[in-house]
Amino acid sequence: MPAPLRIAVIHTGDELLLGLQLNRHLLYLGEQFVRHGVQIDQAIVVGDSIAAITTAFHRAWAEANIVITTGGLGPTLDDNTKEAVAEALGLSLDYDLDIEANIAQHLAKEGQTLNDLGKKQCYKPSGFETLKNPVGTAPGLWFTQNNRHLILLPGPTQELQAIFEDSVLPRLKQAGLLENKPSFLSFKTAGIPEVELAALLKPLLDSHAGLGVAYCAHLDQVDVRLHPGPSNLSWAQLEKILETCQKALGEDFLGVGDISLPQNVLQLLQGKTASLSVAESCTGGLLAHTLTDIPGASKHFAGGVVCYNNDMKIELLGVPEALLLQHGAVSAEVAVAMAAGVAERFSTPYALSTTGFAGPEGGSAEMPVGTVFIGYYAPTGIWARRLYFPQSRRIIKERATYAALDWIRRELLTENPN
Repeated sequence: MPAPLRIAVIHTGDELLLGLQLNRHLLYLGEQFVRHGVQIDQAIVVGDSIAAITTAFHRAWAEANIVITTGGLGPTLDDNTKEAVAEALGLSLDYDLDIEANIAQHLAKEGQTLNDLGKKQCYKPSGFETLKNPVGTAPGLWFTQNNRHLILLPGPTQELQAIFEDSVLPRLKQAGLLENKPSFLSFKTAGIPEVELAALLKPLLDSHAGLGVAYCAHLDQVDVRLHPGPSNLSWAQLEKILETCQKALGEDFLGVGDISLPQNVLQLLQGKTASLSVAESCTGGLLAHTLTDIPGASKHFAGGVVCYNNDMKIELLGVPEALLLQHGAVSAEVAVAMAAGVAERFSTPYALSTTGFAGPEGGSAEMPVGTVFIGYYAPTGIWARRLYFPQSRRIIKERATYAALDWIRRELLTENPN
């Protein structure tokens, strides 16, 4: 029986350790490998020093079949990955004229020339193969020794992803190290807390001895992963278990795989050949941003209005001034008027609105910071809901956005259950 494939990733960069930049590379690489039936076993973040990178590399190279490094291939003084790896492997750094020509050609397209500092990118450890960088300068590098593979990738996100998809994935597939199916089945839920979700699914999942189950909670969403574990369940059996979970969850079931809440809303609108508009106060455009992050959103998202102060609510949405004076901007009445106003101005059959106290100041004893009203406009009527999120300003805005999307999602499902 062949030994299990072990994958280690070393992320280099002081900016990661200082909290100046998010480590999006791990998210990307983890997702890519899972899609192809394998998982990353370990990931470590180290600083830019040669000593730190060398120490991390020695450990990973001794334990893993595939080692990937991210960052540290550029032209500046803190780009030390090649130097550290060459030192660890006892290899020399050789100047590569082909790399120089490729970099010079890329820079020429942008009206630039390769200077002495940039030539640092033209060195590679002896015996390493070059992986073409189609969108940047520093190439990726590949090294194989005793059936172990070392892959060096640059730090810029666009460059790393282009090299990985164009060069790394095909080579790993050709070597028979990847599969044609994911390593697990996953589905997403919305609007049900993790503890309630686990309690609901427990009797369904406990009946399958050895089934691997994992939960991952996000804002008002929970992901569930199902994998064979020691049970040796087939892929078809996992799919049957997923179907059982879907039936038990009803409207709390969002979808399979990578489906997102805004993506699901847009798909439901597509099924009705309908469009949506939004009016935002406390969410400050986040609701519209979340929808427009989905490619093709313009087919079913008409647009939105951010009316943060009362004058704009009156001028842009036609909210009656008397309504604002009588009930206040944070009220069910104003949420309803905002939703109706934006639906009228954008000529959409559906609309959402948000108004609330995002804090840290404002609010009252009756309506403390975190109080949010959401308005929902549909061909069948118009309503408002009061919600309370006693959290930070950022989280209040995010939860209000997801609550609004989840409300219209459930209403659209009710209108068209098929």
